[in-house]
Amino acid sequence: MARLLPGRLMLGAAVLCSFGWTAVQAQSYPNRPVRMVVPFPAGGSTDATARLIAEPLAQALGQPVIVENRPGANGNIAAEQVARAPADGYTLFFATSAILTINPALYRSLRFDPRKDFQPVAMACTNQVVLVANPTVAANTLEEVIRLARAKPGGLTFASTGNGGIAHLAGEMLNTRAGISLRHIPYKGAAPAMQDLLGGQVDLMFDALATSLPQIETGRLKAIAIPRPTRFAGLPKVPTFAESGIDDFDVSVWNGVVAPAGTPMAIVERLNREVNRILERPEVRDKLARQGLEPAPATVDAFRGRMEADLARWPAIVKAAGATLD
Repeated sequence: MARLLPGRLMLGAAVLCSFGWTAVQAQSYPNRPVRMVVPFPAGGSTDATARLIAEPLAQALGQPVIVENRPGANGNIAAEQVARAPADGYTLFFATSAILTINPALYRSLRFDPRKDFQPVAMACTNQVVLVANPTVAANTLEEVIRLARAKPGGLTFASTGNGGIAHLAGEMLNTRAGISLRHIPYKGAAPAMQDLLGGQVDLMFDALATSLPQIETGRLKAIAIPRPTRFAGLPKVPTFAESGIDDFDVSVWNGVVAPAGTPMAIVERLNREVNRILERPEVRDKLARQGLEPAPATVDAFRGRMEADLARWPAIVKAAGATLD
């Protein structure tokens, strides 16, 4: 019979102890409050969604889930903080796709790596975007917008919430895919951009459905098309970009829960199950719908696949837009 050498015996014991400790951690989890870090100020859409999930998650776990707001640097401050936290399931990050899949292409240097530093846990929802126009624009469909833009190169303008944001990148995507030259007008935030769009100082904008929907319903804006694969239930008559002749044009953004890399998979899987159950609750789905959001329950692997797909596609879009940030 082969004898285990002392070194191998010690290594084997260490591995067994490690597995045993991980199993004990997972079985006793959680035995103290869980912290959910939100990368934006309290009161915003992301914060409201995080709190919508945190309260029932606390009930399911039997421990408080404390929402901690850590705004700054387009979410990078919060992301870095969570990336350096212990991988024990007690620090979670309520992330957005912009932070984890666009910022790595947008910023020249980041102090976190979305692939190496984070473990996907559970998708929460998708935030739908709609291309809207001031009513004075002589176009009601995407085909008409493109036709008008080709007739007046540089004559049509589109607003954004700032260089490198979803609204900016979506507009540049449309320029590239349709062969047109909409002129970009960046603003410092959504409120001034929307104010000038409503006032007719700019023509078009890719905006979050939650903020545009009331303006669409009152006729102060007109919805041109939805940049996603399927129509949105809240605007059933508004066609998608694919139905309007531009395939594979999806700029919807997502929110999801991630944890520091190395978090035990037993903990990750439990959190995934609990969040998915929460997203099936009618009252949760109703509250999300009122914000223009759609629940997006997914397995851990499916969530990782969505992250990888976005990480692969955004760099080329950011490069084409010429957007960089320090």
